[in-house]
Amino acid sequence: MESHHRNFFINLLLILILSFFMSTTTGSFSIREASIRDIQQALLENELTSRQLVEFYLHEIQTLNPLLRAVIEVNPDALDLADEADSERIIAKGSQLGELHGIPILLKDTIGTKDKLNTTSGSYALLGSVVPRDAGVVEKLRKSGALILGKTSLSEWAYMRSFHSPKGWSARAGQGKNPYVLSGTPCGSSSGSAISVAANLVTVSLGAETHGSILCPSSHNSVVGIKPTVGLTSRAGVIPVAPRQDTIGPICRTVSDAVYVLDAILGFDQLDAEATKAAEKYIPDGGYKQFLKKDGLAGKRIGIVRHPFFSFPHESNISQVFEGHFDTIRNSSAVLVDNLEIEHIDIITNPGHSGELTVMKAEFKQSLNIYLKELITSPVRSLANVIAFNQNHKDLEKVDKFPQDMLVAAENTHGMDGEKEKAIVEHLERLSRDGFEKLMSENKLDTIVTPGSDFAAVLAIGGYPGISVPAAYDEDNDGMPVGICFGGLRGTEPKLIEIAYGFEQATLIRRPPSLKSEDDNRSITQLLASQ
Repeated sequence: MESHHRNFFINLLLILILSFFMSTTTGSFSIREASIRDIQQALLENELTSRQLVEFYLHEIQTLNPLLRAVIEVNPDALDLADEADSERIIAKGSQLGELHGIPILLKDTIGTKDKLNTTSGSYALLGSVVPRDAGVVEKLRKSGALILGKTSLSEWAYMRSFHSPKGWSARAGQGKNPYVLSGTPCGSSSGSAISVAANLVTVSLGAETHGSILCPSSHNSVVGIKPTVGLTSRAGVIPVAPRQDTIGPICRTVSDAVYVLDAILGFDQLDAEATKAAEKYIPDGGYKQFLKKDGLAGKRIGIVRHPFFSFPHESNISQVFEGHFDTIRNSSAVLVDNLEIEHIDIITNPGHSGELTVMKAEFKQSLNIYLKELITSPVRSLANVIAFNQNHKDLEKVDKFPQDMLVAAENTHGMDGEKEKAIVEHLERLSRDGFEKLMSENKLDTIVTPGSDFAAVLAIGGYPGISVPAAYDEDNDGMPVGICFGGLRGTEPKLIEIAYGFEQATLIRRPPSLKSEDDNRSITQLLASQ
């Protein structure tokens, strides 16, 4: 980087000074499972450098990624960025640089970076393309001092290539693996972002959600995911799916880490002006970390919608665990309002029936074509080009392993200008208004709580926020993680964060994956050799 080269000798001297101080300290700090706060304290007390932090993660990626397929690319400048962060810390002389300064972050491979990293949505069709600028959220991350470590795997084209391909699969990365149950799904489309933080390949990550793409992998990989109100974070420079529903949010191991990342990336962006301006009114002075309250559950009114979200058998351990969680919530001075029903819920949770899928396909074609035309260089300039590329490059590894029927279906639409699409949008708005919004208002609720991530369907069509927190491990499904989802009305992130943090601190459910085979105790080396 130019700034690094200009200050090379100064930075080198500062690194040598820091190394001297590091050599005179002793500490037992463990990076694995460390939170942002833990890491910042270790950096402040000279128990750790950002270079050591990045070196640890690079080693973990090199060791585990051949099995987990969570990371598509590592930033070749990552160590240089770490050195710069260490230099800045010395110059700052112990003053506060911000929660994310010197912290490595991985980005879903739809989030554009103006550096040596590709941005491809997991597709060979975009390999070698050049974005015009950093995505809006990346620009904010860089200003916060975060280090862009690389790009994560995903369901190709954010699961818009084909619904017949497995969740977490892309041509470039292959099949992402759930670190808790290797044979289980990691879910998607932000699979690699969730796998990476769950398996300690990075401190924190970013995902993107249109319909469940943050909440579902967070639930399945026992991590925390925040799906913000649409417009709270900029989508500029991010490969789109459906701008009416697209939102960018953090995936981390703890609620507090996710909130620190959210605070860093939120806010107005001129390149996504309409959505971010509309959501600006929701952002509280001082950001969201002020709502990390241990007693955050106290006084909250929390609704339970059992149909169709409680589908597991009554005698299952998951059923028992969640009933226990409800007791914990009650004992935390919250009010639970049980057995509620959302009007037309069976229509809302069926994207084909509600019309959501029809609109998504039309939006995808229209918005992707705009994105591709704005690239500096690119092998493809339209969705039609992408489809043709896949047809003409079957020699590329795995590129034709699964069909591209969703891409073709999207190409056969006429964008969002038709009367049919406008009528569907009005229908979806009516479903939200007469369903979720009415239920929340009539019962004076702060949130709806459900197991897993199926409630994402309700949140998707209205642009509503949700938070998934680790909640259970399914004994009937090889210990597969299950999250608890708290969903709310637009702009209610303060209440949702209080509730999610209060629940997390009251239960402390999450445990790291063992990274063992589900049927024996083979070591990671043996597992890799068997792939």
